[in-house]
Amino acid sequence: MDFGTLLAKTPASLDEIRFRVACALWRHPLCRNVEFDIVSMPRTSKSNWTISLRSVAPAALWEASDIVADIQEAYDLAAAA
Repeated sequence: MDFGTLLAKTPASLDEIRFRVACALWRHPLCRNVEFDIVSMPRTSKSNWTISLRSVAPAALWEASDIVADIQEAYDLAAAA
């Protein structure tokens, strides 16, 4: 099996990424009140989108950052048709 295939990111729309991030944050008790915006950015070697976290309690900062990082590793913002 090709490692490139295993490591390839899944293309997702802005709405799909927003939904996945919201659900993932909601599942963690410390992150339920976290507000965020998804920001499209020029493609880098790692990603073509990022998240701006707002209203994060100090106790939830590391958890929210880890959740976002995991989702960024798995999904790539698909080009709008």
